[in-house]
Amino acid sequence: MKALSLVYLASASAFCVAIAINSGTRIPGAEKMVALAAPLAKAAAATLNEKAVQPSVAWAVRKDKELFAWMVRLNPPAALSPEKAPVAVAKKEPAKAPPRLVANAAPALRPAILGAPQKQVAAPPEPHLSLDLAPQAPEPPNLTPAPEVNPPDPAELTRVLSHMKLSLTKELYENFDLFLYVSKADHGPWSQRMYVFQKQASGDLKMLYDFPVSTGREVPTPGPTGRLLTTNTPPGYYELDPDRMYRRYHSHEWNQPMPYAMFFTWEKNGYQTGLAIHGATGADISLLGQRASAGCVRLDPRNARLLFQLIHKDYKGLAPRFAYNRRTATMSNDGLLMHDKAGNLQFAEGYKVLVFIENNGGDNIVAALF
Repeated sequence: MKALSLVYLASASAFCVAIAINSGTRIPGAEKMVALAAPLAKAAAATLNEKAVQPSVAWAVRKDKELFAWMVRLNPPAALSPEKAPVAVAKKEPAKAPPRLVANAAPALRPAILGAPQKQVAAPPEPHLSLDLAPQAPEPPNLTPAPEVNPPDPAELTRVLSHMKLSLTKELYENFDLFLYVSKADHGPWSQRMYVFQKQASGDLKMLYDFPVSTGREVPTPGPTGRLLTTNTPPGYYELDPDRMYRRYHSHEWNQPMPYAMFFTWEKNGYQTGLAIHGATGADISLLGQRASAGCVRLDPRNARLLFQLIHKDYKGLAPRFAYNRRTATMSNDGLLMHDKAGNLQFAEGYKVLVFIENNGGDNIVAALF
């Protein structure tokens, strides 16, 4: 250890002198000191190798051998088992193919029409695809409209039918199958009524029903919180929202039930509106035939149920989309439909039902559209 200390001291001195010379600092007698230190450093390295490095290496090798021998004694290697004789393998017979099963075609989901030809012929593609229907629930019982005390004059129904045809563009007429005409007028033979028209295979319109309704009061009315709310029923053309058809619904804004609610697909200023057709409840049933709602179109609950089931059951399909103004974030309600750049109509899954609301009582008086 003493020799090793002297070696370290000499080496450190030599390094210090070398650093000083390299930095350009003049140390008196530095060159002489370096000349004297070089032989001393060489001798020190030899002494270090002889006294420390070599003995350490020899000791490490010896201990490594001892450790390996100890591990062998602790876990002796298993004796090699004699090689087993090869096992005879039976000759493999060629596999026989299993009998081929032929599945019979599943029976048709619906019974075939009597008298239909057995040969199947591919039908031409439909111009507009229908929606895939969910498994059908049991058919609801046939519903009848609520009895009415004062039904409209048949001559007026003919006038309404003619007026409805004149109010439809060619695109609207061709791409919807059920038409609901609502008069929001407060007087006249057509006022506060809904007329339901079904398009026939011949292309003609057939009136299915006409119901008394209540549209908006058209005056600001205090809501449940006391805040004044608008109660207007805006005139125009509307579609029904397939994602907002509810047998039971409750209006949080007015705190009133809305059975058989059928909301319109109408976005205004970036917001989906709450305009809908639904059943009246309580004392509101007696107000049918006059303006009495908060803006929706109210029906007798029996008529609302009849209309809800008719639409939900028979009129699902691809319907044209109304034009949309991106600048105002408002959907058209004046009958303009959406087209692509090539001029083709744009369709979306929904109901092939068109609602037309108008402030026209049928008394040949031009009413203001408000």
